[in-house]
Amino acid sequence: MNTFERVFQCGFHDVQTGSPVTGLAGHWNEQVFHNNFPITLELGCGHGDYTVGLARQNQQRDFIGIDIKGARMWNGAKQAEENSLINTAFLRTQIELLPHFFAPDEVDEIWITFPDPQMKKATKRLTSTYFMQRYQQVMRSEGVIHLKTDSPFLYAYTRAMLQENNYTVLADTDNLYSAADSPVLDKAKSLQTHYEKQWLDRGMTIKYLCWQLQSKTVLHEPDIEIEKDTYRSYGRDYQTKNQKQ
Repeated sequence: MNTFERVFQCGFHDVQTGSPVTGLAGHWNEQVFHNNFPITLELGCGHGDYTVGLARQNQQRDFIGIDIKGARMWNGAKQAEENSLINTAFLRTQIELLPHFFAPDEVDEIWITFPDPQMKKATKRLTSTYFMQRYQQVMRSEGVIHLKTDSPFLYAYTRAMLQENNYTVLADTDNLYSAADSPVLDKAKSLQTHYEKQWLDRGMTIKYLCWQLQSKTVLHEPDIEIEKDTYRSYGRDYQTKNQKQ
């Protein structure tokens, strides 16, 4: 990972003791991309294929894939370097540390693609108010956030969170590839992650939400009961096995 020009690594301990990566806050355009394009983050980018795909589609934007697992991220970093995608970078760190790496209003857009739904603890969900408050610290007003998920639980939870906090929802569907075309949905349909292809092959539907960040304010967790994803309790291939029986 250290051999890639646009891969940056900084964990919690590095933030506490001081790291040059935190010095990039407010200077990603100037010091990394050498342009003034809007910045998009993919959170929990995994293999980085979605980050790379977005960068190929949008040459007038800069893209940063963020994940804590470097072994998977290496694949995307290698693709970006081999294809000279100079509008692509990767940051290996914990997502809750975002405010240490980006200045207020520096981020224009966020993609959250197939995260763990974290059904046991709300604060670990990447669409929870815990994380939304961190996104507010780095995103511009009315910045756009996208969620793609196979999880009915995470989809229902996120819808409830958005409603509870009066967010402006730009798109909402529990079956992305059966939804009528629109500019927002077409953008979401144009790329598929490694995991998304797996879920589609198993006959599962993809849920998608897109919303605008509101003015920086105190947020509230929804007080509702949500049915758990039972197939995840038995492993991710549980549903497919049952369909075959």
